[in-house]
Amino acid sequence: MPKTLLRQVRISRRSALWAVTGLALAALSFAAHPVWNGTPYPSADPGMVAERLKDQSDPVYEGFALPEKYPAKSGRIDTGACYYRGLESIAHIDQPRRDVRSFGLDWSVPDVPDTTARDAQRHVRRLLAERGWKPVHEGDRAGASFLELGFRFENPEGGDQVDVGWNDATTTLFISVYAPCTQVPDGFDEYDWPEADWHPKPPQ
Repeated sequence: MPKTLLRQVRISRRSALWAVTGLALAALSFAAHPVWNGTPYPSADPGMVAERLKDQSDPVYEGFALPEKYPAKSGRIDTGACYYRGLESIAHIDQPRRDVRSFGLDWSVPDVPDTTARDAQRHVRRLLAERGWKPVHEGDRAGASFLELGFRFENPEGGDQVDVGWNDATTTLFISVYAPCTQVPDGFDEYDWPEADWHPKPPQ
């Protein structure tokens, strides 16, 4: 075989080898990406999340069916830490991501006696169940010197949660409405966020 033709064959084989190697590395990188990063967080507009949590708080407060003498206090949505997933979490142990947050709206109704608190919680349990939410935690506890009542329901569509608690030490209904971790846009500032404030609507 002439040297020129032999050289062309070698170059052709080498090019084919490089091409196959490149494709193999690309495929390996593509396959390893979800393993390294884990399941991606869904994206969300914080303003829309805030409106959703407030829209969930309003029927809960109304659903308590409390007399007017038990007004709710206003609340504010705070964000919580969310962490890396997949193998990347090993490289960022206990380090929260700056672009992913959870959201929680906390509010309360003070000075609610035992019997009224039980009735209010029973009403809201029924309300959430009728809306398709599922109970995921029961918090009723009693001892010689304390009484705690509470529960948590979760929306199967999206994972939002409503947590209701009461104790005889404070006689206060504590309510937390929670949205799981979502990726937020660049520039989101939780400290300059007018949508975060919630004010209870007067009972109907």
